[in-house]
Amino acid sequence: MTKLDYMRTLTNSKGCIGALAIDQRGALKKMIAAAKGEAATDQEIIRFKELVSEELTPHASAILLDPEYGIPAAQKRDETAGLLLAYEKTGYDATVPGRLPDILDDWSVKRLKEAGAEACKFLLYYDVDEADAINEQKRIFMERVGSECLAEDLPFFLELVSYDAAGLDTNSSEYAKVKPHKVIEMMKEFSESRYNVDVLKVEVPVNMKRVVGFSNEEAVYTKEEAALFFKEQAEATSLPFVFLSAGVSAELFLETLKFAKDSGSTFNGVLCGRATWADGVAPFVRDGEEAARVWLRETGTAKIKELNEVLNETATPLELEFIH
Repeated sequence: MTKLDYMRTLTNSKGCIGALAIDQRGALKKMIAAAKGEAATDQEIIRFKELVSEELTPHASAILLDPEYGIPAAQKRDETAGLLLAYEKTGYDATVPGRLPDILDDWSVKRLKEAGAEACKFLLYYDVDEADAINEQKRIFMERVGSECLAEDLPFFLELVSYDAAGLDTNSSEYAKVKPHKVIEMMKEFSESRYNVDVLKVEVPVNMKRVVGFSNEEAVYTKEEAALFFKEQAEATSLPFVFLSAGVSAELFLETLKFAKDSGSTFNGVLCGRATWADGVAPFVRDGEEAARVWLRETGTAKIKELNEVLNETATPLELEFIH
């Protein structure tokens, strides 16, 4: 199969990406631990991923999993759902400046492909305003990953997450003022052909909680200003791009997608997780597998169906012939 063939397995009937992400490792451990009051076990992590895959992939174009805990869940996905596997180690070494990326020790893109991956996903933390000595390391690293994907003819999904190297809280109003610059400029950088990226997985360019009318938090942008940033983001890349949910509520995420469409954004879908399944962790821990399955089958499925309806109205179909 070629990259183009693989991309077709990851899109829905309208040519958009409506993918479910549950490649969380450290974050999911923390969620389970918070619900049970003690450390999560590996088996709990594996089993929850399996349940999410079984119950929700019939309604998703694909699922994103990690090879450390997610291979059993990959085998339980619906036959209509494609598979993306994450290549990066979870988290970053906070004792070293720069949030430098690293790959999983026991995996290569070839091995991800052999495990059934129809795309490779890599998460990169990037601050366009950080020292060039650090950002150059990250750029070189992404060249390597992109070259591996090109050699295996496997789609490369690059997930870009912005931050502030100087330490601004990403939820603060101060960070909201600089977020559009950071998100848009890093999209421009990694849209360059040297990285061999096929799809960008990105944040929306503003903090929607800081847009007038979207929450009670201190506003930083008017709706008109936010709309211009969404349009600028879409014009910053020639690559397909999908939005991540960044842990916001399902309700806010849906409103964000509608706002993006109305603003002229040409995003090609979503690759999101916690907005869909996060509230299923508590019943899983508190009441067991069957309770979690009921939650996923009822509430979780309703959430993803509602997301699909909004995607049908807002997302732009991919022009697959432009995939490398």
